[in-house]
Amino acid sequence: MLFSFSLSAFSVFLDFLFSFLLRQARCTLCHTTSSTSTSLPSTHYGSPSPRARASSVQPLQSLQSNNRLLKPSGAADAYPEESVIPGGEQDESTTAKAAAQRLKIGTYFVLWWSLNVVFNIYNKKVLNVFPYPWLTSTLSLAAGSTIMLLSWATRLAAAPELDVEFWKNLAPVALAHTIGHVAATVSMSKVAVSFTHIIKSSEPAFSVLISRFLLGETFPLPVYLSLLPIIGGCALTAATELNFNVTGFVGAMISNIAFVFRNIFSKRGMVKSNKVGGMNYYACLSMLSLAFLTPFAFAVEGPKLWASGWQQATQTVGQQFFWWVMAQSVFYHLYNQVSYMSLNEISPLTFSIGNTMKRVTVIVSSIIVFHTPVLPVNAVGAAIAIFGTFLYSQVSMTIQN
Repeated sequence: MLFSFSLSAFSVFLDFLFSFLLRQARCTLCHTTSSTSTSLPSTHYGSPSPRARASSVQPLQSLQSNNRLLKPSGAADAYPEESVIPGGEQDESTTAKAAAQRLKIGTYFVLWWSLNVVFNIYNKKVLNVFPYPWLTSTLSLAAGSTIMLLSWATRLAAAPELDVEFWKNLAPVALAHTIGHVAATVSMSKVAVSFTHIIKSSEPAFSVLISRFLLGETFPLPVYLSLLPIIGGCALTAATELNFNVTGFVGAMISNIAFVFRNIFSKRGMVKSNKVGGMNYYACLSMLSLAFLTPFAFAVEGPKLWASGWQQATQTVGQQFFWWVMAQSVFYHLYNQVSYMSLNEISPLTFSIGNTMKRVTVIVSSIIVFHTPVLPVNAVGAAIAIFGTFLYSQVSMTIQN
């Protein structure tokens, strides 16, 4: 719990740091521009004549007039005339802002991937001795909801101002998040962590197919071609998995579909609710998902199974089992919190790419920690799927640029 508060404080510090660096860059640019203007060589003949001043201003006014014609409507406030002059102060300021933004997103990605590795390790440890994924999923959401309520109560994080419309827009996101979370946990309770994440690396394929056939979006041919190694690699891995389990495979596939919808609807909801940042948006998402999941967890598993399973797990691994449960619950919230802070800054497509590349670290880490046996052909399938994801990310970024 203390670590979760530390991360919340760290996220606030990151926002402050990036804002400070950007202000400093702007101040430096202003100082440089001012120094340049005051150091221009002067003539011995005094000030320029009115005609000379008029002739020097006229080209600038003409350029500004042309820029007003080229500027899209409604952009007057966002793009002042001075900002379109090549090589001007605004160009350098924009470059500094872009660099700060890349640093911010990069920091979020490193935290996101690292926290996710820790979560997956503890989650699998818990599921190995306590095979009740519905309760495990519920505890993860409950931990996140508690953390954020305490953060708001202690004013470590500013509580958002919400209305009924916000919760209406959040409901489909929360439903997709609940399904994806439970399906992934069910998958990991049946198969190795590495296998679940290899199958889940096909998420970009689901993202493209869902966007194409349900949302009506179209993509260039290279995008579709880049999906072939992803699908082929995942199929080869599934066919050669030593401990293949149908429930584990289907759970991972359902999780893919659900999380694609979650990411798409989340981005749309965050755009509509621009007053709610990524951290608070995920906090509200956890709370609503917890409300959706709790009654189903009681119906599918129930307190009797939980009590007997908890007792058996405690007898197997001792009191450290409690701390395993706490760790997987807290780290689940933390990595998702940081991922939503990332989603607040990037597109759903870039988010899916980052989410897929994150799986490489999870797959490698889980194989090392749990000594998962991997056949050579199985490793080749995983490598093909990851390589396909890399091709997909390159093609997608090229198209975006």
